[in-house]
Amino acid sequence: MTQTTARIKQAGKNFEIVVDLDDALKFRKGLSNSVNFLDVETVFTDSKKGLKASEKDVMSAFGTTDISAVASKIVKSGEVLLTQEHRDDERDKRIKQVIDFIRVNAIDPKTGNPYTPERIKSALDEAGVNIKNIPIEQQTKKIIDKLSRILPLKFATKRIKIVVPAIHTGKAYGIFNQYRESENWLGNGDLEVVVNIPSGFLMEFYDKLNSITHGSALTEEIKEK
Repeated sequence: MTQTTARIKQAGKNFEIVVDLDDALKFRKGLSNSVNFLDVETVFTDSKKGLKASEKDVMSAFGTTDISAVASKIVKSGEVLLTQEHRDDERDKRIKQVIDFIRVNAIDPKTGNPYTPERIKSALDEAGVNIKNIPIEQQTKKIIDKLSRILPLKFATKRIKIVVPAIHTGKAYGIFNQYRESENWLGNGDLEVVVNIPSGFLMEFYDKLNSITHGSALTEEIKEK
């Protein structure tokens, strides 16, 4: 259980609450509907100094003085301060994801053997790879490009032709942008694109594409001749 502060600036004033970090993040991400993240049932202007916000200011800013409603608004729309320990844990998880992905999906092109986790970790450090706080699949290409300067990698990939209906192109574009080899806007507004995706991400890619396009995107694997 890690205690932290969630805060927001509303109606020109600062408001803070004291919360449990993990529970607050679950609520913020929609993984929980419970406001049991509150450690102290008080709205502050400065929680460290113990300065409480007046009911008048709370009502003016949030339209209510109900602590659950106010706390929900602060956590959902404001900022939940992350501890250094939490940031370190999240970074370690992302590094492990990258290492596991490369270990399973890549080989040394000279020997045909996979690399050990220790060798991959060493190469990541040597290459100075910056793993960001975003989904791994959104930064894989940049990570691999930088890592390959230190560690020769050969991946199994799939080339896929996709036709996305015009109504879904805006949302779908971000999914395949980093894997895109070519694109062609059709006369009816549909988008035809060819992507080259590491096989390890293929099922997850299809799931996201089908979710956004409601299964209306047409896909076809391009067989190597």
